[in-house]
Amino acid sequence: MPELSAHSDHDDIGAISDATLRLFAGYYMKRAFNVVQADLSQTLRPFGLRMLTYSALTVIADNPGLRQAQLAGALAMERPNMVAIIDELHRRGLIRRDRDPADRRAYALMPSLEGRQLCERANRAVKRHEARMFGFLDENERAALLRALHRVETGSRGEHE
Repeated sequence: MPELSAHSDHDDIGAISDATLRLFAGYYMKRAFNVVQADLSQTLRPFGLRMLTYSALTVIADNPGLRQAQLAGALAMERPNMVAIIDELHRRGLIRRDRDPADRRAYALMPSLEGRQLCERANRAVKRHEARMFGFLDENERAALLRALHRVETGSRGEHE
């Protein structure tokens, strides 16, 4: 692994070292996430979407008829936190909440035609975002990054491949 150096983002107040923090993978992950998230926010803004609303719309479009609890599980969110996202997508006419025929107490989330079309356009923009953010990695490096991140995610929950 190449040696990674500490640096300062605050040159105006003197040399500030984050060398101790740079010993931790989580610190690098957070800093990398901040860069990716900022670009993704800019990418999604023209569509009126945020990372969470885009993610929810995409999962609904890919899995028409899923329930709100299933969506929350897929996005690793608490169910109560999902309510505002679903309400926003519904209010904008991007999804429908149909009664689930198998359980009349539950709602099946369905993308509207407008929601599917917006999702397709946003997906194309997110693919360009991914190319900007990760295009400097070759195919093997990108695959290794995805494998490593997956292992961190599943390993932290005690799951094994």
